[in-house]
Amino acid sequence: MRLGEVGLLTNDVVALADFYKALLETDNGSNDEVHQTIIAEETMLTIYNDGSVKNNDNQNICIAFTVDDMEKEYQKVLRLGAEMIEKPTKRPWGAVNMSFYDPDRNVIYLRSFAG
Repeated sequence: MRLGEVGLLTNDVVALADFYKALLETDNGSNDEVHQTIIAEETMLTIYNDGSVKNNDNQNICIAFTVDDMEKEYQKVLRLGAEMIEKPTKRPWGAVNMSFYDPDRNVIYLRSFAG
């Protein structure tokens, strides 16, 4: 068994999808207001409005992306205007992590590993 996709439920599919398209540097060719699938390499990320109202008080999920160039990604996140939780910080085990909120306040982690 393997994970097929991560789905984010939202009130504003276009805004959230546009944020992830910029973050992942990809374009899915869609401006659909109900459902967009964003594919970056082998990861499928779906942004969907199922018709229910979301409170954007998401505290039960986070998404972590592994990146090669933390400084490049950090600068991109700043340009996107995302609210930072933690700037890039080296961990005792050698990884560098940072975290921020997406437009719906889901917690996003970027991490890189010393190679």
